[in-house]
Amino acid sequence: MDIQDIQSIKQKFRIIGNNPHLNRAIEIAVQVAGTDLTVLINGESGTGKDVIPQIIHQNSSRKHKNYFAINCGAIPEGTIDSELFGHEKGSFTGAIDTRKGYFEVADGGTIFLDEVGELPLATQARLLRVLENGEFIKVGSSKVQKTDVRIVAATNLNIPLAIEKGKFREDLYYRLNTVPIRIPALRERKEDIKLLFRKFAADFAEKYHMPAVQLTPESVVMMENYRWDGNIRQLKNITEQISIIEEERIITPDILKNYLPNNNITSLPTLYKGGKDDDPLSERDILYKVLFDMKNDIMELRRTVKELSAQRNNGNIQHLPETSNITPINATVISPAEEEEDAFVYVQDDDINTPVSKVTCDAELPTDKTVETTASLSLVQTEKDLICKALERHRGKRKDAAKELGISERTLYRKINEYKINL
Repeated sequence: MDIQDIQSIKQKFRIIGNNPHLNRAIEIAVQVAGTDLTVLINGESGTGKDVIPQIIHQNSSRKHKNYFAINCGAIPEGTIDSELFGHEKGSFTGAIDTRKGYFEVADGGTIFLDEVGELPLATQARLLRVLENGEFIKVGSSKVQKTDVRIVAATNLNIPLAIEKGKFREDLYYRLNTVPIRIPALRERKEDIKLLFRKFAADFAEKYHMPAVQLTPESVVMMENYRWDGNIRQLKNITEQISIIEEERIITPDILKNYLPNNNITSLPTLYKGGKDDDPLSERDILYKVLFDMKNDIMELRRTVKELSAQRNNGNIQHLPETSNITPINATVISPAEEEEDAFVYVQDDDINTPVSKVTCDAELPTDKTVETTASLSLVQTEKDLICKALERHRGKRKDAAKELGISERTLYRKINEYKINL
């Protein structure tokens, strides 16, 4: 594809810029337009990702069919399935009539799924079935329907990171990413910033019936060195502000700096401190894990007490050495006479060297049933919840879940059967 064809596409879809990465994105879009391959467009918010699906649709054999652009992040989670796949009458509260979804209406055409990374996991599973078999089921229906739809998706998320967090299906990602197209950020297109500003200034001058604003050479440099986190959308908004507010039509750096937020921020690399969403485990999950570890410690103590009880029955227990690497921890045991007594349970600690006297054996040592009841009843539900969360986070992969929980895969398998957890 030569440069003249690319320029023709730019004029048709009002694309401004000569950046090589932008030209390459347009070239790929035109090349895949004649196929039915799924395309995933990646780029920051405000870079103009919505133009690429239009190029693909208009240059395909589907151009005379329907084209739908759907913002997946703007549709509530409770209604997204109904919007995409339709629903039957009475399938949920408010479903007063049967409704066709986008995949049914767009049969033979193209659907652009913007912000596809915001789709719920259940909807992702439905979308995967459409991509693989061209089949979908309406909400509240049991009838499988066919559809012939070309899907183009876009996202500004780091999908591999979302996969690690369990927020996006890995199999769906590979299915969508058949043909990847990346739209460069505005800071990667410094040579296009002046052109875009000039175009926006001319448009707003015509819209508001005033002379167009112009940048001094120093202001151009200032614009090119700015980070532009909001990309083209931010540039357009700032151009509109300047066009309306400023009486001077020649924009100097002194004027421009009033419209560039956080102007002291440079593009130098900095240490990123992840927020709450970047943590692999939430506070609740961490608490669950601590309780889970406590449960394991208690069960280990139970086995220790059982061994001591067996040795006592054999007449082998007298007392512990007066000096050892064992430290006492207060615990509560219940004697057969329903009397509560303070006893000591001894655990090994290599870092503590505390002299002790002897084990108190006056009270009858607890049975397995007693310790199991006191140790497990309060933590069994927490253990089950933690296992379920770990399995959900790793999409049912027992090996990864067991590694996170700090137990063997065999132990996890036994726990799954014990708690009757459905994978």
